[in-house]
Amino acid sequence: MAGDLTAAAKEQGLKYFLISYADLFGTQRAKLVPAAAIGDMAKSGAGFAGFATWLDMSPADADLFAMPDPASLIQLPWKPEVGWLASDLWMNGKLVEQAPRNVLKRVIGEAARQNYALKTGVECEFFLISRDGTAISDAGDSQDKPCYDQSALMRRYDVITEICDAMLQLGWGPYQNDHEDANGQFEMNWTYADALVTADRHAFFKYMVKAIAEKHGLRATFMPKPFPNLTGNGCHAHVSLWSEGKNGFEDAAGELGVSSLGYQFIGGLMHSAQALAALTNPTVNSYKRLNAPRTLSGATWAPNSVTYTGNNRTHMIRIPDAGRFELRLADGAANPYLLQAGLLAAGLDGIANKRDPGRRLDVDMYVEGHKVQNAKQLPLNLLDALRALEASAILKERLGVEFVASYLKLKHAEWHDYARHLTEWERRTTLDC
Repeated sequence: MAGDLTAAAKEQGLKYFLISYADLFGTQRAKLVPAAAIGDMAKSGAGFAGFATWLDMSPADADLFAMPDPASLIQLPWKPEVGWLASDLWMNGKLVEQAPRNVLKRVIGEAARQNYALKTGVECEFFLISRDGTAISDAGDSQDKPCYDQSALMRRYDVITEICDAMLQLGWGPYQNDHEDANGQFEMNWTYADALVTADRHAFFKYMVKAIAEKHGLRATFMPKPFPNLTGNGCHAHVSLWSEGKNGFEDAAGELGVSSLGYQFIGGLMHSAQALAALTNPTVNSYKRLNAPRTLSGATWAPNSVTYTGNNRTHMIRIPDAGRFELRLADGAANPYLLQAGLLAAGLDGIANKRDPGRRLDVDMYVEGHKVQNAKQLPLNLLDALRALEASAILKERLGVEFVASYLKLKHAEWHDYARHLTEWERRTTLDC
């Protein structure tokens, strides 16, 4: 391992390495290590105080060590003397059970024991906004229906193409970039890959977009609902499960070209959706996207009930093509590793228990959703989602009891912190009660 990174530094002209990890809230933490020291760091890891980040630890805990994964090495296209490394967390000689990348690798390992490999792609929507965060950065981007607006897209040509050029250079296979449904909002798509690779790239993508936006005097945000009247930031995942080089979800004879295995996986997601939302929609703000009224463009493009369909974007799960489906639940705040771990865990449960998703619905859920009988509703707020996760024996077992307990502890604290705040709305509506 040490030799790999030391050699990489010489071959690629790297002067420094960012040894990085995502904590439970998805915040990326790192140490900047000179290339001369990377050999030792590769052997022993970079040391951190775990309590100082969003991990369920105390100041009395031993040092936390981030062990870099050489296979994850990414040379920063905009600062090529620096290499970025995803890492796995260790403490007291053991893998940290609550660490998100470790959780994902554990679930991937369980899938591998069943001869399955999850392949996914993610669609990460983001806004380019003013540096102070109060408004979108392009005052001319003002159409009521701005999706695919050519002029607004080209006014941000320098930013978008620098990001896309970086992905081309990195070999990610980017294939399209567009202006999304909200003013100031964009999406960039790259090719799907194994779940761990996608999670690492997702984590790096968020860092890269923010860094390049800053370079251009702007700010990028993946916040689920930064503006109340505009469509929020989703993070749709396209999902397939492979075995021995073949897509197990593909079946020409299956309904919509999807196999019984694929429908069982969907059934698992639907069965655990309310608990899964605690991971895919992890902030107070997330539920202002899921439960939003109609936006300026005319639709929220977010689900609020647990349903699936064919090529119809008003449901939680969409089957746009044979051999795959799209989970439209997650938003921009989702931890890249917990998103993948959660959907794989729920899907494997669906396969193990042959869960039936029922008949697909082909209605417009935004117009006729109130007529649908017996469809479960997604949580109305973060607290409801956390309670659903707390009650989920399935996710506790498959993601790890220690991880779920730590996640719930910190997220409940976040909810209580939010609940202590007095809003102007409360004063306006209650002061004269």
